[in-house]
Amino acid sequence: MTEHREYPERPLVGVGGVLISGGRTLLIRRGGPPLEGQWSIPGGILEIGETLLEGVRRELLEETGIEVRVLELIEVFERINLDAAGKIQYHFVVLDYLCETIRGEARAGSDVIDVAWAAPSELEKYSLTETATRVILKGFEMVRERSAGGITASESV
Repeated sequence: MTEHREYPERPLVGVGGVLISGGRTLLIRRGGPPLEGQWSIPGGILEIGETLLEGVRRELLEETGIEVRVLELIEVFERINLDAAGKIQYHFVVLDYLCETIRGEARAGSDVIDVAWAAPSELEKYSLTETATRVILKGFEMVRERSAGGITASESV
């Protein structure tokens, strides 16, 4: 059975990856709904039989061309969008993870129309959702804590 993103029968599981490198995070501009044309955290829908971490790695590779190592969970949240009639048009439960680059160069892939690297001070100009901004800033804080604590990738998820 194919699950429909729009007007779903049940909530869909989404995964995303906050990739931080050199004091900047990788943002994508979405090419399709929801959030079409808006800047966001790279990610998408978990596929059947796929683990959460496999989904994060696949989505970042498809959308950005970057192979990542998934480090740790940043946040779980819900995104519920209603249509003009008040019917649930989209319902996602999203798990966003902190990631680091293994290899690759950022480029727009799959349903992405642009990519950009942004420092925390530059996030406002990308008109991110309040949730995306909060998650990204938590990711930056986690990177600072990891650096201060001497945690390495091999000690992660």
